[in-house]
Amino acid sequence: FYQCTGIFLLLILSLTFAEGGKILVVPQDGSHWLSLRPVVVKLHQNGHDVVVVLPSTSLHMKPKEPQNYTVKVYPMPYAEDHLAMVLKSFVDAHFIEQSFLNMIITIYQSTLEISKLFFNNCKSLLHNKDMMQYLREGKFEVVLTDPTQMCGPLIAERLSIPSVYFLRGLPCGMDSDATQCPSPLSYVPRFFLSSSDNMTFTQRVKNVLVRMLEFIYCKPFFAQFEELAAEVFQNKVTTADLLKHGSVWLMRYDFVFEFPRPVMPNMVFIGGINCDQKKKLSQ
Repeated sequence: FYQCTGIFLLLILSLTFAEGGKILVVPQDGSHWLSLRPVVVKLHQNGHDVVVVLPSTSLHMKPKEPQNYTVKVYPMPYAEDHLAMVLKSFVDAHFIEQSFLNMIITIYQSTLEISKLFFNNCKSLLHNKDMMQYLREGKFEVVLTDPTQMCGPLIAERLSIPSVYFLRGLPCGMDSDATQCPSPLSYVPRFFLSSSDNMTFTQRVKNVLVRMLEFIYCKPFFAQFEELAAEVFQNKVTTADLLKHGSVWLMRYDFVFEFPRPVMPNMVFIGGINCDQKKKLSQ
């Protein structure tokens, strides 16, 4: 009886003194935010103090939409019309009927263009003295971010706090490089290839060649953020250096739908978290 009573009192005390953490959310626009937003709402409902920093101009991240979490907005150096034009070009590049080579070139060019736009977002945030002072004084415990465009990891490193990544994957296998996770070319196909994990010899040779080309065409995606990081930290910093500080990687896929591959202990599968729960069909 006394043992049960003691356990009960300990549970009551733990509930009494328990309180939510203070979470800074640095989202990525587009479908990335549509996947992350329900998680942010749930964190707030569970008692956490959530602050989301948003650019004044965006596709889906609307500061005035109904929400209970705190939103902080920073100004953008471009107009909404320019954002719409770049996004339309990026989307069109994926649906235009063309040869495989032309498709790669078109998608590559449009991706570079949209990456520059998101880079300007991040640069505006890091150079906004009032916003950065607010973030430093906010005493946040963790940064929740989609690291696709590197701004979240930069902010986390700038504030010297842990980060949790919420992502589908990173270009050029950067998630594997940053976590030192094995990614065997024998059965892990590279980006742009439609191979499965069961590749023929010819497909494996093509996989190796694409991996070699990645060292060339992937560099522009990350070079501008590395330059910004060098400016902020007064030291040369690589993309992998920034990403490797991620405490937990929440991966939005599952081996049920994809081929198995090596993962690291801090990678957690949450595939399907962004799917709406529909009502059952009636008889």
